[in-house]
Formats: sequence, structure tokens, C-alpha cells
Amino acid sequence: MTDGPIFDPADLGTCISCGFCLPSCPTYKLTGDEASSPRGRIALMRAIDDGTVDVFDAAAREQGSFCLGCRACEPACPADVPYGRLLETLRDAQWSGRRRPLRVRPLLAFATSAGLIRLAGAFRRHARFTPSRDPAKALGERLLGERLLGERLLGNRHLGERLLRKLRSRQFKIFSKPQHQVPWGLPPQSRHDGDTLMLGCFERVLFPRVSRAAARTLPGIQVVRDQGCCGALHAHNGDLARGEHLAETLADRPGRIVSTAGGCAAHLAAVAGRDRVLDYSEALLERGPVPGPIIVDGRPARIGLQDSCHLRNGLGLSAAPRTVLGALGDYVEVPGAADCCGAAGTYAILRRRDSRRVLAAKLAALAHLDLDFLVVVNPGCQRQLMTAVRRARLRTKVVHLAELVDSATAGRR
Repeated sequence: MTDGPIFDPADLGTCISCGFCLPSCPTYKLTGDEASSPRGRIALMRAIDDGTVDVFDAAAREQGSFCLGCRACEPACPADVPYGRLLETLRDAQWSGRRRPLRVRPLLAFATSAGLIRLAGAFRRHARFTPSRDPAKALGERLLGERLLGERLLGNRHLGERLLRKLRSRQFKIFSKPQHQVPWGLPPQSRHDGDTLMLGCFERVLFPRVSRAAARTLPGIQVVRDQGCCGALHAHNGDLARGEHLAETLADRPGRIVSTAGGCAAHLAAVAGRDRVLDYSEALLERGPVPGPIIVDGRPARIGLQDSCHLRNGLGLSAAPRTVLGALGDYVEVPGAADCCGAAGTYAILRRRDSRRVLAAKLAALAHLDLDFLVVVNPGCQRQLMTAVRRARLRTKVVHLAELVDSATAGRR
């Protein structure tokens, strides 16, 4: 049992138990079980706070894990219950310390280390860091950054220097290899001049081409060197304090942050403020007309979209990506596009079977639609759907929105 209440009474008190959330909940639709619905889980949270149920009870832990955290219940709720915040609070209590799932621990450890993130990203060739406009300052930043990186990773200055010499040699042209130069197509005083592209922690490793495409298609965007994880992974997996700290650290810079990951954008906006965060689609539309259309076999490409749950349900953003896709080809609304694909951050790792059950209906719809492209706006969704589409042997290609825009732009060059 806990020493006292876990949840904010104001958050719990908002729920009026109307049940409007039930039809929107993926786990309720799978099971038909009230306990596996938002209303049922809020009743569980109330029982935990009044001492009726132990927060570590097996049934309580199962419901904390079974929920995808997609927040589809929030737009459906007439009382504006902050369900996402309540779920994060529950997991913060249930998954703390040694109780955190084993499969999650190495992911959080990696995302906590800015040095490891940067090194992994260097090998994967994400978007090139924007050079300082002061050459002397740029050189100083690079030398200091590389020395500190070597020391942090290896614990030894001389070993770090030897590693970095190898990385810069002919055999390993990582730091010195020419990459895409961020365009400076707008006047110095442009409103976009202070916008920073967030590379993310896992996206820069799994899908480095996304940040390269975003940098190419967003004139004036800056890619700064000193950025690590935004903390979304921590906040969603039982470490709220660190998740908030990482978001505050990342946001401790002037200007707006442009994200290519819906989950990261929603978390950053919750901590730093909505006015400080832009989704890639919003930043693209601000900068002018979208290129297109993309032609496939003499016709406009058939393009569908899988919404990011946190982007749609957390930030209320769904129109902007569709506006972009409407210019790129023949946009086709995928049945259940607003429903979770089952990736849900670490959910597909922790509950693989349930993740595939959530995905099954969506995969059947994709087979029927026969799309040329299925566009995603979140790396977790991209990984989940690329794997599923490949297994189902569908001809549809899963791509990030930035990649498709970059492809259309390249066709015009």
C-alpha cells in the first residue's frame, strides 16, 4: 500500500463516469470488459487512493500495463478528463525502481545519455548540425564537444581521443563526411530563423533519413548540437520526474522546436507550452506551398495517413498532415486512421500479442485500400507499420511525411 493519495484529486474528480469514452478505447473494444476501459481504470485509481486496492495488486498492475496510453478517450470526454496524465501517474507509482519492466530499462538508460544518443546518431548520419555563423566559435564548439564525448563514453581522455581520431580517419568517415547542408533560404530576420529541428533519440538511430528530409524541406531550420531526449519515453514509462527534466533541458533555448515525432511533440508541449512546439506539418505549411503531386504509373499517388495518437489526441492536431497529403496526391482516408496502430511507445515491446490484436483491423483495411503510400508522423508507428506491411506482403510503402515531401521536392529539382 502507498503512504497516501497518488493522484491529483482534481484530475480524478473531473470524471463523471458517463461512459462516452468506452467506444473509443482500443482495449475495451478488444475485451468488452469495463475494467479495461478508461472509466474502469479511473474507478481503479479512486480505489487505490482511498486504500481499497493496493497499487501493486496484480489486477491493478495488469490494467496499468494493458492500457496503450493512446488518449483516444480524451477527445471523446465531455468533462475533459486528463486521462493521459492520470495514466502516467499510475505508472510512475507502479513502475518505479526495480519494478520497472526489464525490457524498458535499457531503452530508458540509452535515452538518458546525451553522449550515447549523439554517438549512435553520428554512425547513422542524421541531419547535419547547423554550423555556427561564427567560424571560430564553431571550431571551438566542435573540438570541445568531441573531447567531452570521448571522456564521457570511455572514462579516459586519451582513449577518447584515439577513438575520435579513428572516427575521423579514412576508414571511418563519420564526423568529417560531407552531409546535407541545412539551407538558409530565408532572410536573417525571418520568423523561422529561430526554429530548431528536434532530432529525437531513437528516431535519429532507427530512421535518420527523416531528419535529413525534414532539414531539406524546411528552409531556415536549425539543427543544434546540444540536444538529447525530450523525456517522453520516461514520462510514459514510470519516470515522470526525469521525463519533465529532460523536456525542460531540451526546451531551454530560444525559438520554437519542430518535431517529426508526435509523441515527443505532445510531451514537449505539455512541459514547455504549446506555443513553443510545432509539428513538422505545421512548420511546412507555414513556409509556403507544398510541392506535388507525386505521380505513380501516370496518375497521382494514392496516399493514406496513420495518425499519431498523441499528436491527434494530445495536441488536437490532425488537419495539417492531411492538408499536406492532399497536395502530394490522391488522399484516401484510412478507416480507423485515428485509432492506435498498437505501437504505443514501448507497448509493442512489452505486450507484443496485444499490440498485434490492436493492429489487425487496420492491416485488413490497408490490404483492401491498396495504397501507394501510407504516411506516418511518428517513429514508433513507422516501425510498427513497416514491419506489419512487410509481413502481410502488401505493396504499400510506409514512409514518414517528411520523406514523402522530400521525394516530391526532389522530383521538381
